[in-house]
Amino acid sequence: MAGFREFVEELLEPLSGTAIRRMFGGYGVFRDGIMFGILDDGVLYLRVDETTQPRFEAERSEPFVYESMGRSVTMPYWRVPDWLFEEADAFREWAQASFAAARRAKKARTTRPAAVAGVSESGKEAKPSRRGKAAGTKSALPKRTRKIRRKSDARA
Repeated sequence: MAGFREFVEELLEPLSGTAIRRMFGGYGVFRDGIMFGILDDGVLYLRVDETTQPRFEAERSEPFVYESMGRSVTMPYWRVPDWLFEEADAFREWAQASFAAARRAKKARTTRPAAVAGVSESGKEAKPSRRGKAAGTKSALPKRTRKIRRKSDARA
């Protein structure tokens, strides 16, 4: 895998701010802190959205799928067609389009509706629920603390 990773790094070198980091038994491909690719078992997958997915489908590419708790989870990353590794310019163009898709997805996640952010439609802060958090928001406690609290609640 190290050889393939180095090969992909070399192809991405002209795209400034690109890095490949170890993640969950594979690697994530990042640019300016935004993940736009996955390297897993010697296969490169790039981020897609409604704009870029048709070109992957036209190449008969397949999405990245993994197993979690007995079910298959399909991610918005699709396998890079083999011919792109022979065409450096085309590879970089697909990678740039993938980065743009990842950036659009990140922007869509950060512009949430006000009610989800803990503010009512009238602009007033949402009332806290019984557990002390605003409706529609995650707990301010770290996940580990929430799990421990739930276990201790069950014992009481």
